[in-house]
Amino acid sequence: QVQLVESGGGLVQTGGSLRLSCAASGSIFSINAMGWYRQAPGKQRELVADMTSNGRANYADSVKGRFTISRDNAKNTVYLQMNSLKPEDTAVYYCNFQRWPDYVYWGQGTQVTVSS
Repeated sequence: QVQLVESGGGLVQTGGSLRLSCAASGSIFSINAMGWYRQAPGKQRELVADMTSNGRANYADSVKGRFTISRDNAKNTVYLQMNSLKPEDTAVYYCNFQRWPDYVYWGQGTQVTVSS
């Protein structure tokens, strides 16, 4: 099992920045990918950014150039730096770790609210 705990969400004005953190514990061997998803009210959960074990990052078009995913292997932590935030970025953000092909782990989510 893998336990994921997100932190860093909050309320920010349009154009502001936040950094989300996801601390992992448990059986974190052989993790193939880690990433961030978000879910706004009334919408489906969507990929924001992810990173494979070899460091290749992938971003949703809506956040390219504004968000950056990174990781600290020594701390078993993955980050999402969010800059130039917009009201449409408002959502619950979830951390996700994957051990292919069968295991997907989710955090409890952290709320990000961007005021206009």
